[in-house]
Amino acid sequence: MLTSAFFGLRLQQTRSLAKWILVVVPMAVAVGSLVALFLWSLDKATEFRFDFPWLIYLMPVAGFAMVWAYQKFGKGAEGGNNLIVEQIHEPGGGVPLRMAPFVLVTTILTHLVGGSAGREGTAVQLGGSIASAIGRMVRLSPADMRILLMAGIAAGFGAVFGTPIAGAIFALEVLTIGKMQYEALLPALLGAIVADWTCHAWGIGHTQYAITYLSGAVRTTGFNLDVVLLFKVTLAGVAFGLAAHLFAELSHLASSAYKAILPYAPLRPVLAGAILISLVYLLGTREYLGLGVWSPNPDDTTILSFFRPDHVDYWGWAWKALFTIITLSAGFKGGEVTPLFFIGAGLGSALAGVLGAPIDLFAALGFVAVFAGATNTPLACLIMGIELFGAEHAVYLAVACFVAYLCSGHSSIYLSQRVGVPKTTTAKGIPADISVRHMRDINAQALGDYVGKVRLRSLGTTTNLNERPIIVTQHKLHSSEIGMVRIYMKPREKTSGKGGWLGSKPLYRELVMQAKSAGIMNAVAHHTHFGYSNSGKLQDEGFEIPNPDLTMCVELIASRDQLEEFCRTHGALLRNKVIVYKHLEQWDVVHHDVAAEEALKVPAP
Repeated sequence: MLTSAFFGLRLQQTRSLAKWILVVVPMAVAVGSLVALFLWSLDKATEFRFDFPWLIYLMPVAGFAMVWAYQKFGKGAEGGNNLIVEQIHEPGGGVPLRMAPFVLVTTILTHLVGGSAGREGTAVQLGGSIASAIGRMVRLSPADMRILLMAGIAAGFGAVFGTPIAGAIFALEVLTIGKMQYEALLPALLGAIVADWTCHAWGIGHTQYAITYLSGAVRTTGFNLDVVLLFKVTLAGVAFGLAAHLFAELSHLASSAYKAILPYAPLRPVLAGAILISLVYLLGTREYLGLGVWSPNPDDTTILSFFRPDHVDYWGWAWKALFTIITLSAGFKGGEVTPLFFIGAGLGSALAGVLGAPIDLFAALGFVAVFAGATNTPLACLIMGIELFGAEHAVYLAVACFVAYLCSGHSSIYLSQRVGVPKTTTAKGIPADISVRHMRDINAQALGDYVGKVRLRSLGTTTNLNERPIIVTQHKLHSSEIGMVRIYMKPREKTSGKGGWLGSKPLYRELVMQAKSAGIMNAVAHHTHFGYSNSGKLQDEGFEIPNPDLTMCVELIASRDQLEEFCRTHGALLRNKVIVYKHLEQWDVVHHDVAAEEALKVPAP
């Protein structure tokens, strides 16, 4: 019996491995080839921009065109990296295949006109869109699709930077802060290795970095540790983490500011382009445009220049951060990671001058540590540092990455990233598996409440708040009859028929969209974590993989007549569904000025 179970398990594992080889290898070859095309095109676009400096004046026009095209034809592709992360957390409509050509062309266009952006976002989106398309083609289950999407992220990341091991770990680590998605370990590693090999097979190379500090020294201990230097690395790690936090938060604030100033999205990059061109002339340099990896002018500030002891630029990292935030927050396409390499290397070089530390070593530490803090992926960044710079300084790399991760707080450049395990035991108020986006909303609301209380206190004319003058105003409640319908289903249920490039739509999405078209007042979809439906068995959310059999519900709020009409109209979608109606009252709070009403009263005779 035990022998049969043992060999049965081995056979099952062999079949699973064979399945992933057959699915992941073609996907990784396709992703590696597209990344090779992307890197080649990126170099040509950068060369073209240096040859024709007037191209930066086309930045506003190019920005308008790409954002308009995304709105007109891109549909779900505009979600970018956050869409891929969301689809891994909660499989639904999938990642559209059109994301690949859209992000490829628009990122090259961004660099052609001088936008300060990176390349990781493009590579990850190429990997996610190709993986999603292949997964739909072979009809993978939602759980397997989730793993394949992680392998796609690993393939894109590993190929674009030439760091396959870091790419695999990044795909497992980036989804949830404090958790690793080990079920995708082998597929992610396989995808990253094959994609990186394919990229190199096309003749595409990567920038080589080197640390000369202690390069010729004879080892006396395992890592040539220096206690004083380790202390300086720790201090630098704090600065790297704070810089990562500041970059992420300013990026999100800038995005919100663009939306508030210009509700029409295609105009935002027009404004950003005008600001960037003005900054170029104000500073008298174009060093902070584009990728920042190389320049035909040897005196320009680039990532490589920060590794040279003879190059001094204490504020280049801050200018690059400003240029990048202005560019990406407005809607230009690309990634944040290569600019973060620039920012980290520049900050590390500056700190080395202040602390009296080796410049090339600290440039390398900042290169990976700021990235670790901004993406909450310290292990992937440690491994990237070892792959790029060698294992000689692994302890310093680990200290810088881990301290930066801790000091960056629960912020991230990826708003769909979730908080699985808080970074410190004192952060007990963070809900389980909350997204960074949701957590920022909660923090903003809490800050607004606090500011409101401070303002109320400042209105008092006496030191005792209880002695403040009472403003004679009240509010009244107006109530009206309303109803609520809850429609129960499973998240994997689809609509019948074809849904275009994405295939059949998830039923809950279709119902919400139809409710919007029908003028229903409120329509939301609720996911559950534990329970059962129709007297079935108990279902629980998987620790790592979402359970597609858990019940979810679509909640509609409107008048009873509207809800009845909606259910009759969409009876084909609602057949055999559990539908519950509940009577509600809607309350409207209206301002009522008591003093004004009293003044209008006519005295009795």
